[in-house]
Amino acid sequence: MAPPDLPLFERDREQAVLSAVIGELRSGRPALVTVTGEPGLGQNELLRWAAGQARARGVHVLAARATSAEHELRYGVVAQLLAPEDRDIATRLFVAPQRPGGLPGLNHLLTACHDRPTLLVVQDVQWLDPASLRWLEALARRLPRAPLALLTSTTGTAIDRPEWSVGTPLTGLASTIELALPPLTTSGVSAAVRTVCGVPGDTDFTDALAQATRGVPAVVHEVLLRFTRTGCAPRAEHVEHLRTLTAEVVGDHAAQALSELRDPVAVDVLRALAVCGDLLDFPLVCTLAGLHPVPEARLRATLMASGLLTPRDGSPPGHDAVVRARILEEMPAADRADLYARAARLAQRVAVADQGIAELLLRARPVGAPWAVATLRRGFAAALRSGRRDRATAYLARALDEPLRSEERDRVELQLASVQMVTAPTAAERRLHGLIRSTGTGTGLRAQAVDLCLLGGDTRAARLAQPTGPGTLGAPAPYDADVPVPGRGSGTGSPPGRRARAVAGDATAPRGGNTSDPSHRDGSDEHPERTTTADNDATVSERDELATVSERHELIALLRVARFLRHEETCPGVPPAPALPEHSHSPAVAGVRAWEHAMAGVHLEASRRLARAAFAPDPGGRPPLVTPRLFACRALFLTDDGDEAEAHLATLLNEAHRQRAAIAIAHVLAVRADLHLRHGRPDAAARDLAAAEAELPPARLHPLFVPYWASLNLVADLQNGRPDRAREIAARPVPSLSEECATSAYLLFARGVLARSEDDPQRARAYFRACGRWLLHYGCVNPAVLPWRSLAAEAAHALGDDAEALRLTREEVRLAARWGTRSALGRAELGLAVVIRENRTEHFRAAVATLSESPARTDYTRAVLELASAESAEAERRTALALTSRRASTAGGVAPGPLPGFSQALPAPAGVPPGRGAAPHPRPPAGWPALSPAEHETALLAASGLANREIATTLSVTTRAVELRLSGVYRKLRIRGREELRALRYGPEGG
Repeated sequence: MAPPDLPLFERDREQAVLSAVIGELRSGRPALVTVTGEPGLGQNELLRWAAGQARARGVHVLAARATSAEHELRYGVVAQLLAPEDRDIATRLFVAPQRPGGLPGLNHLLTACHDRPTLLVVQDVQWLDPASLRWLEALARRLPRAPLALLTSTTGTAIDRPEWSVGTPLTGLASTIELALPPLTTSGVSAAVRTVCGVPGDTDFTDALAQATRGVPAVVHEVLLRFTRTGCAPRAEHVEHLRTLTAEVVGDHAAQALSELRDPVAVDVLRALAVCGDLLDFPLVCTLAGLHPVPEARLRATLMASGLLTPRDGSPPGHDAVVRARILEEMPAADRADLYARAARLAQRVAVADQGIAELLLRARPVGAPWAVATLRRGFAAALRSGRRDRATAYLARALDEPLRSEERDRVELQLASVQMVTAPTAAERRLHGLIRSTGTGTGLRAQAVDLCLLGGDTRAARLAQPTGPGTLGAPAPYDADVPVPGRGSGTGSPPGRRARAVAGDATAPRGGNTSDPSHRDGSDEHPERTTTADNDATVSERDELATVSERHELIALLRVARFLRHEETCPGVPPAPALPEHSHSPAVAGVRAWEHAMAGVHLEASRRLARAAFAPDPGGRPPLVTPRLFACRALFLTDDGDEAEAHLATLLNEAHRQRAAIAIAHVLAVRADLHLRHGRPDAAARDLAAAEAELPPARLHPLFVPYWASLNLVADLQNGRPDRAREIAARPVPSLSEECATSAYLLFARGVLARSEDDPQRARAYFRACGRWLLHYGCVNPAVLPWRSLAAEAAHALGDDAEALRLTREEVRLAARWGTRSALGRAELGLAVVIRENRTEHFRAAVATLSESPARTDYTRAVLELASAESAEAERRTALALTSRRASTAGGVAPGPLPGFSQALPAPAGVPPGRGAAPHPRPPAGWPALSPAEHETALLAASGLANREIATTLSVTTRAVELRLSGVYRKLRIRGREELRALRYGPEGG
């Protein structure tokens, strides 16, 4: 209800109508006026204004107000109306027995009206008691014979709608008017702000107030009064505070209306509506509230009259969220949880959408039914699809409150932790540590929990599963060929052959009950049932042994990964990680072993074979792990099998999307960005990195992975022509823990590449040396991982330290030759050619020949440019053209591939260092720094004498792309064509 001092904003039309009714009443013309609207729109305030106007004009006014508390009091409103005329009327009305058809005091009132015009004002007729309602209807039928007007107000729909309010023939010749009050417009709200606050409000402030209050004058007025008491000005910066005050006011109004609602059945229905009014229609809500004799129409009218339920836009009645919350707050917690549980059961029976039922279950007590967990898990998947991770985790956390089988509970815990790794990593780690420590964790889930922890950067989880005794990993290990089991003698247990087959995952091992095998018929005739049972028990035992061995091997592999990520074995009390099993059918072991071979730079074919085996199905049917397969993909990078690695990464990405595992998606995208950079696709790398950060924001990234992701972003920005962003990333501080992990080498290398592009060999050499020291600390000697030696050698050569440059490049050539891939060897030969003085052209030719058979596209381009520069000095430029044509014919037009472990990218045009051993170059022409990297390399090839078709073949682009690039070069350099480009004779070739 609006406070008495609420100004009547935007009620000019209604005031004019009421003034006209009062004027005609003085002339003897009766009228019936009903003012309607939602609670708070100012109906009663308008009636009080009309009563004041009538008194000022000499009209006799009788007023009354109906309330819900007096709804059952006979003649309660009539007594209020007639009390000024007869003080004893109340006693006679309330005490005297009711006579059939009696209308006490009505004839006396009509007789008195003939002598003086009278205005009857009745507020809130929706709460009229039945006797007063009949009395007023009888008065309405007699109005044409008396100078009397009846002015009433109502909110919503009256419980028993008076017939006079709809203009029936009962009213005869009396004027029947219904005034429906609308909410305030934005202009009205703005006027209210100016009146209450004393100053005009900002447009944003006024719009927010109108939206939050829905233009209800009572709410607007009270909110503004509370707002002004805080001393704030009506400005946009206080909008959030305004919304908070509005929620408080709406809640207080709802609590007041609820306290005035006396009907217990209506209260029950109102609570049921607050729980599931959006999901179930009104008859079902009434069913949820319980059996009652009250008709549905009367219940609806009662709730509408209370103002707690309002129709909107022709849709079924609904609640504001604040009103709903205040209604439910009035309930005891146990009753509220029980109501939600009953609502969920009813919604499930009528096939409401899963997310609607899941929302009910969130606040319900455990229902103990299988459908509840299934519904919550489906709601979890739907919430993840819509990007509502917090809601998804709430659904799964609620599912854990239901009674679950042990294995199902573990799976829900694991699924919940996979999402919490992004939203609440600390809670996820605690949940996963519980799974790892539990002796009853289901098959494969323990290793999956460790795998998920590693994706989150938690290497301690792998330590939880380290051996607690000889040959064990947190639990006694079964028999295998390498590790003896304590307490098991040679003469007990299964036969050695069967044990060996179980450990190896041999599916052809004999099973109990196979009478076709004569070797298993001994004793079967005497006790066939006992023999079958014993063989079945043996089969189950074999399977258990196989599962335990497989899990132990997986945990060892994951522990080796943790050791690589963070080398903690130098810490006191931390035992060294066990070696990988020599003989294992575990794909996880294969993936980690492939990476370790690649790190050491040995056994190329074995590394390739093991990396492929990491993607084979597990012999025991165990679920695949993500981390070992990611390392297997990285091993395939280094074996020059990038296309195969990309296909496996696509499979991993699809699998992670199906499982809605955001952290796995982010890591797969990061590794694929690494692949794109190695293959000379920086634009694709930038897209993958942006998608990875959308799944796993940088603020949620574990410090162990910060250097790796920063290095990828730095190199991608550098190659995409954004050196300012690259410098910003390089200068960004990293957490202290990041400096203790293997991925720090990647960031050091990337900073060295940036320094090299800025023509700062002193700083570049320092970064490359630091990168090398860190890699060697973690046992990485393979130059295919990061070619830090050749780049450090180039920096040393630029600083005049030729001895160190030759030592580093020859060491890289030796190690690359031992590893055996064409890309690693070609890059090493290119580095040697850059720093050596004798036979430089022959070394460049060797590098071009080697790289022409590799996927190293960017390095091949650089080698061709360097060779063209060297041959230009010897007037033998056509050799480079012949090599290019030969490569095109032998490679079949295959794109020449990638950047080495980020690697020897062509420096930015403005920072190209001069060619080694060449004469100093002239000052670059104006516009040269504005060239993009693509235009830069195209211009250099064109200046070296290659035709457009030959440049297109070298760069693996179309001839049209070459033409467009050269057009951009000519425009930026302000030259007319290729001849002037040759005349500039600028570039790293020194031609």
